[in-house]
Amino acid sequence: MFFVFGVLAGALRSNLEIPPAIAKFLSLYLLMALGLKGGFALAKSGLSPTVLLSLGAAMLMAFIVPALGYQLLKNRVSRFDAAAIAASYGSVSAVTFVTAMQYLEANGMPPGGHMAAALVVMESPAIIMAVLLANTLRRAPVSAVSVAPSGAAALAGSGGPGPGTPLGKILHESFTDGAQLLLLGAMAVGFLSGEAGKAVMAPFSSDLFKGMLAFFLLDMGLMVARSFGSVRGQSVVLLAYASIGPLVHAAMALALAVVLQLPAADAALLMVLSASASYIVVPAVLRYAIPEAKPSLYLGLSLGVTFPLNILLGIPLYTWVAGQALG
Repeated sequence: MFFVFGVLAGALRSNLEIPPAIAKFLSLYLLMALGLKGGFALAKSGLSPTVLLSLGAAMLMAFIVPALGYQLLKNRVSRFDAAAIAASYGSVSAVTFVTAMQYLEANGMPPGGHMAAALVVMESPAIIMAVLLANTLRRAPVSAVSVAPSGAAALAGSGGPGPGTPLGKILHESFTDGAQLLLLGAMAVGFLSGEAGKAVMAPFSSDLFKGMLAFFLLDMGLMVARSFGSVRGQSVVLLAYASIGPLVHAAMALALAVVLQLPAADAALLMVLSASASYIVVPAVLRYAIPEAKPSLYLGLSLGVTFPLNILLGIPLYTWVAGQALG
């Protein structure tokens, strides 16, 4: 409801605004609280075969989704744009994940704490794949011209050898990103402190969580409303990918969860992660790693189309389907 309120306020062009510093604090708080919760739960459950299977499934989806996305889009937009969009949809949205965690707990399906680690596992592979692909495209001669549905011509290569983004720099950015580092650090603290830490931190990591999440979703609603302009005029193919693609990704994740016989709550979160799209980490890295790609495409689609669909419809749908399939 707060998310919808934020979208409406933004659409009405209200001057309601969450100061950037407070919005950043809310994001850091949610990641820290999520990491602590995951660490406490992991300390209680340990590294069971189910935990390892869930993390393995998450890693597999992190490679499958961007690979399929690039193959689907490479002849419909420029290949740099295709790589960037594939990276956005191959990576994950932490806010969608946090909201799904709260939804599952409220509906009596508490997921395993290790799924917070799955969030981290799925963050970087798509980014690395996209940057490696972009470096290859820069070094390739112009061999083909693809025509997008809008009629614009797009070169498959850049016309000759060119400098690529150093892989070491991308790896450093991907694995030391502040959000990921905070999540991992908080999870380690929760794991090491166990039940004693859980009791001490309960007022911070549990009691405040719902209110902070509501405030943050209000800010996200305002941000989504501001991004609607960048979605207007996009091709039908891209809009279809942003709205139908997540459902396909979630279905693939469900099939994998059924094969591995994962718990229903873990399967629902794997579906949420696979269906989500990054609009924070990926744009921050790709802005300088793939400057040839248009931010209005990969950011507008992920934030203006996929994020609200997942928050309003996707999370309840994935939860219900996972419950029906896996009990």
